[in-house]
Amino acid sequence: MTFADPADPDTAHFAHSQPLLSGRTLQLLEQADNATLADLTALRNEVSRFLMRYRFGVSEVETKLSILREEFNLTAGYNPIESISCRVKTMEGVLEKAARKGVDLDLAAIKDSLHDIAGVRVICSFVSDVYHIVDLLTSQDDITVLQVKDYIAAPKPNGYRSLHVILEVPVFLSSGPEPVRVEVQLRTIAMDFWASLEHKTYYKYDAQVPQHLLDGLTEAAETAASLDATMERLHHEVRGHRSSTDVAI
Repeated sequence: MTFADPADPDTAHFAHSQPLLSGRTLQLLEQADNATLADLTALRNEVSRFLMRYRFGVSEVETKLSILREEFNLTAGYNPIESISCRVKTMEGVLEKAARKGVDLDLAAIKDSLHDIAGVRVICSFVSDVYHIVDLLTSQDDITVLQVKDYIAAPKPNGYRSLHVILEVPVFLSSGPEPVRVEVQLRTIAMDFWASLEHKTYYKYDAQVPQHLLDGLTEAAETAASLDATMERLHHEVRGHRSSTDVAI
């Protein structure tokens, strides 16, 4: 996005035609002098470079996981990774969370304090797959594990289950390697279904969810955990039967 020059009727008209700019923003831009516009452009570029590193960090982790996924497809006859999704917070989201956590609205402070600007979510078939994949990922030489939160072994009070790993991965820029923090969430299909339902419920009720729905969500979380345990047992029985059949043949 380029900022409008009030002295240039073409760019001024372009700015006024943009629905992404509020009337207040347009008024401030029209009143700004060249030095202010230059400062705004420099700030925009700095923010773009800041988020760029996180996009590259996500790409690095996604590539590592995609390689594992492809290897399992080709060699193991069984793929523990159902899906991989990635996201980088918008700058608005970053600033909102920084303000909520009391972090100075300074890019260096935000970089040191917020660990989930870049995120990768891995959906696995079974609980054992979650731990297997995280072991394979974090054992790679260029990965540094900063924090692990195991909400599968110790679910949150509302029933939320997932394995969160905050890691650092090197991103190789023209200026040299730079470590970037990425939060990786790993969960089963059942856990992800529950988390999606819980998120939609809180969004619909603007976080003021009636108690009977909260109780229902907690009960559903237990049901999902029971389903995971049952499917895990059946999975091991099937694989055990297959292995014994292969030996017999």
